[in-house]
Amino acid sequence: MYRVGTGFDVHRLVSGRKLILGGIEIPHSKGLLGHSDADALLHATSDAVLGALALGDIGQWYPDTAAEHKDADSSELLLGILNSKYLKDWELVNLDCTVIAQEPKLMAYIPSMRKKISDLFGVSINQVSIKATTFEKMGSLGNGEGIAAQANLMIKRKEA
Repeated sequence: MYRVGTGFDVHRLVSGRKLILGGIEIPHSKGLLGHSDADALLHATSDAVLGALALGDIGQWYPDTAAEHKDADSSELLLGILNSKYLKDWELVNLDCTVIAQEPKLMAYIPSMRKKISDLFGVSINQVSIKATTFEKMGSLGNGEGIAAQANLMIKRKEA
C-alpha cells in the first residue's frame, strides 16, 4: 500500500537569526522567523509525512504556544514524527521538494540538505530531491522578505 503527502511552509526573513534550511545552516545576513528554528523545508517535509497518513500537521504535533518547542531544531521535530508509532510500518519511496527564495542562492547547499534529509529518513540520497527557484522579484517572496518550501512524498508500507 502506498500513500502520498504534500506540505507547504513559509517564514519571514529577519535580522538576528541563523538561516536554517533542510537541517543545515546557510550563511546569510538574515534568518527565518518562527517559534522553532523556522526551517521551512523541514516543516513542509514534516507536513507531507503527516498528511500522507492523515495525522494532522506540524502545528498540531508541536504547537508554537509550547515553551518546550521554543527555538527547537526542526531536524529533531521531524525525527519525532518519523520515530512515532504511526510511522513504524512505513518507509519513504521518494521526497521531492522545492524551496522558493529570492536570496540567498541555494544551489551550493542542496547536496548537504539532501544528505541531511536522507539521513533523517534513513534512505539513499537518491530518494530525496531538492530544487530551488526564485519568485522572479514579485511580491513579498520576490522582494526577499521570506522563504517558502513545498514538499511532496510517497511512502509505502514496509514488507513483513
